[in-house]
Amino acid sequence: MPDASPFLLPPLALYIHIPWCVRKCPYCDFNSHAAGPTLPEEEYVDALLADLDIDVQHVHGRPLSSIFFGGGTPSLFSDRALGRLLEGVERRIAFAPDIEITLEANPGTFEQAKFKGYRALGINRLSIGVQSFQEAKLKALGRIHNGDEAIRAADMARAAGFDNFNLDLMHGLPEQSIEDALFDLRTAIAQAPTHLSWYQLTMEPNTVFWSKPPTLPEDDLLWDIQEAGQALLADEGYAQYEVSAYAQPGKQARHNLNYWTFGDFLGIGAGAHAKLSTPEGRIQRTWKTRLPKDYLDPAKAFQAGERLLAAEELPFEFLMNVLRLTEGAPAELFSQRTGLPLASLDAARAEAQARKLLRAEPERLCATAEGQLFLNDLLQQFLP
Repeated sequence: MPDASPFLLPPLALYIHIPWCVRKCPYCDFNSHAAGPTLPEEEYVDALLADLDIDVQHVHGRPLSSIFFGGGTPSLFSDRALGRLLEGVERRIAFAPDIEITLEANPGTFEQAKFKGYRALGINRLSIGVQSFQEAKLKALGRIHNGDEAIRAADMARAAGFDNFNLDLMHGLPEQSIEDALFDLRTAIAQAPTHLSWYQLTMEPNTVFWSKPPTLPEDDLLWDIQEAGQALLADEGYAQYEVSAYAQPGKQARHNLNYWTFGDFLGIGAGAHAKLSTPEGRIQRTWKTRLPKDYLDPAKAFQAGERLLAAEELPFEFLMNVLRLTEGAPAELFSQRTGLPLASLDAARAEAQARKLLRAEPERLCATAEGQLFLNDLLQQFLP
């Protein structure tokens, strides 16, 4: 292989996993667990900070560009617990002046009352899990809120001072028509979110829906829903910038953009994953123990495993993320984030361009419209 190109340490983000939900949804394959009558907030915050104490070795002087509280349902935690956690994080790692701090929340009334407290902590972005505004669809998905509560959650977010928030919506739901899907999108748009995540329901292993699948729309109808929804979103000023992400100008999710441009991220909490680089250019992925009871057990290690990425894996790992973006990324970013020369992609790029899956742009790595539709086929070109 040709000599490696200069490697630059990428930006650093932090993912914090809070693994409890009121109830496990039948489609969900995330590491989430039904909460009991009380949550071990204090113990879990202590464990998160102890976990971070071990991981600060990977910071290498970088400030945090973003923090994302995911789950589970992080909004089950009190603002007091999250405040203690954020203070502890900032004592250990500097925050960038314009840091983005996102909290996932569910629309139940119990969480809405906390929004003002979250905003006072410096949390400046919410991601609200709506999925649908229609009662029958929410029931089929096992959700515990209704459409009115979802609308009130958006109102409460604005009233609490959140001028930047995402609404999560699904399409391709059981017995969903084009009209149903567009109703959900129009209702979401009427709440004036700055960002919309709109993605198709899929059957994932180890879920209730995998073992007892509902009847979903046929492929032709799914395609019609996708086309009609994308046209509506574009007309309403939400530009698609990733496979399932749409944003008003300048409101792309910076934390997720860091993932998709092969940035680094620490991961703390039960089941959290991380991608970490050293100044010498070594890149590894790590993951934490999954079960909350094990994560909270002081006799057990937080980290469950790690894997150093071999040089021949890096093209696929990099492009698996970057090519999700509708505009891809500057070609020079490949060398900066992997340490490999751009020329190492030449043969695979030529083949992908010949198949009309990759744009023929020397200065960018970007899928064509067809390449976005057949992303797995495109990525096959870059497997080791």
